[in-house]
Amino acid sequence: MGIKETKLDLMQKLMTVNDSKLLKKVEKLLEEELIVGYTTEGKPLTISEYNKRLEIPEAQISSGEFISQADLEKESENW
Repeated sequence: MGIKETKLDLMQKLMTVNDSKLLKKVEKLLEEELIVGYTTEGKPLTISEYNKRLEIPEAQISSGEFISQADLEKESENW
């Protein structure tokens, strides 16, 4: 069975599932395994890894560790 047929088969099976615990397991597996992006170095990122990478800048923003666009534009005038 090719990948296209496997996807269709899996989708059909998922549509018949009524067990939320099973669906959560499938969702968790996809989050752990599915590649959603890449780093600037080309390393693949799963959704879990992507979300972990967002925690640091979100914390910096929350604590005020950022530069506004206006300040950055002023600063860049001197480059």
